[in-house]
Amino acid sequence: MHLPHKVGVTPAILSVGPKNAKPHLEKNAAPAVAGAELLSRMVTELFELNQMNSAKTSQRFWLVKFAPFRTSWTEIVKRGAFTLRGVRSPAARKHLSEMRVGDPVLYYHSQQELAVMGVMNVARGAYPDPTSADPQWLTCDFTPVKTLAQPVPLDAIKADSRFAKLALVCQPRLAVMPVTSAQFQIIVDEL
Repeated sequence: MHLPHKVGVTPAILSVGPKNAKPHLEKNAAPAVAGAELLSRMVTELFELNQMNSAKTSQRFWLVKFAPFRTSWTEIVKRGAFTLRGVRSPAARKHLSEMRVGDPVLYYHSQQELAVMGVMNVARGAYPDPTSADPQWLTCDFTPVKTLAQPVPLDAIKADSRFAKLALVCQPRLAVMPVTSAQFQIIVDEL
């Protein structure tokens, strides 16, 4: 679809008629809202297209941190779903953009308890975070898979030399981070 664009012109709502009709701009649309909505839809479509094109890439493993007083692991299990929200770190945004449907994710209680609580899968890849007016900030949707028999505390992770380079240890403020397949398995099966 070709989008009309002129420098210095505020965008308005783009209307598309019948299949072969040319798109046109609604003159009475609220320009700021229309532009933001259009941009948000375009970004969402680009991320979904990227997800489809990246389906052939190998599975990656992740760790997501979230405060249990905002959304606890127990709440995620009860709901059967979790949407990460409010992440505003460029590094975390990069990691969110790399998540693919089906990727396994460790869920970590931050600020309280400080422990890995369970395993989730990515249910929907990156899309604009609805809690932000800025479409550059992303979120993903997750589904719970498994509650760990025992939470794995941060102290146990720090005490194990195999995690010396893990971002949870090296970059403790980062909310979304990759983990290796080996690190993932050690946390889930050994600790």
